[in-house]
Amino acid sequence: MFEKSENMPNKIIHAVENVKSEAPLVNCMTNTVTINDCANAILAIGGSPAMGEDAEDVCDIVKIANSLVVNMGKLNEERKKAMFKACNCAREFNKPIIIDPVGVGIVKLRDEIAIELIETYDITAIRGNMSEIKAIANLLKIDEMKNVTSNFAKGVDVSEKDIVSEENLDENCRIVQGLAKQINGVIISSGPIDIISNGKETYISKNGDPMMAKITGSGCMLSSLVGTFSGVNDPFIAGIAATTIMGIAGENAGKFVKANQMGTGTFRTRLIDYLSLLNEENISNETKLYKINI
Repeated sequence: MFEKSENMPNKIIHAVENVKSEAPLVNCMTNTVTINDCANAILAIGGSPAMGEDAEDVCDIVKIANSLVVNMGKLNEERKKAMFKACNCAREFNKPIIIDPVGVGIVKLRDEIAIELIETYDITAIRGNMSEIKAIANLLKIDEMKNVTSNFAKGVDVSEKDIVSEENLDENCRIVQGLAKQINGVIISSGPIDIISNGKETYISKNGDPMMAKITGSGCMLSSLVGTFSGVNDPFIAGIAATTIMGIAGENAGKFVKANQMGTGTFRTRLIDYLSLLNEENISNETKLYKINI
């Protein structure tokens, strides 16, 4: 069903080099709970974070930014207004738009906002957990969701029934690929097994560590990295590169924490450490990326 990708690590290395040499400016309208971690993750890989979210000046920031990340956490009327204003500006100036659909599938308002964003703008990429991805796929009525049970997420966390595993991998890959084809963009489902698709090709990443699910913000950080890479790379390569290096950093952070008998606070710090220490050798030797034949 899948084969190891031999040439993709070199493309990831090149994508990382592009980020480090060009230092893309990323405007992250991210979750206020995780804003500091997102900014530090972007800095760790060589990008430049801007966290503009005020409706009065967000367009001025988006004009000069390389990409826009819209995270739907902590919504309110003022933030919603600023989000759409930022997306209007991104469309006008042809900037990549990355959506993190926090809480879609559990709150009607979030469902409506996510679909409005997708149907109004050319979305470059959507990064969410599998419950959020399935919720969007169901709302858009893609063919791959026929006869698929929609599960309720546990708050902003993935439903236990939606956690991607070897047993449900084929079904979930088809949903991710089908949704990517529907929106003509990149879909990234993050979890124990990450799935990345552009609607034509689909890859899975098996890098990572279970402790990534035990800290607040690992998903938000990944969405911010997708935005960083998308500012200076092909969107599909950007999604693959961001997902892979986040997984490698998480894996190394997990090894450090286990070896030193430490906990989630140390893991959070080490995750950003290993993002900043990422090098060509890490990517060449540690990437666990496979192409799926659907």
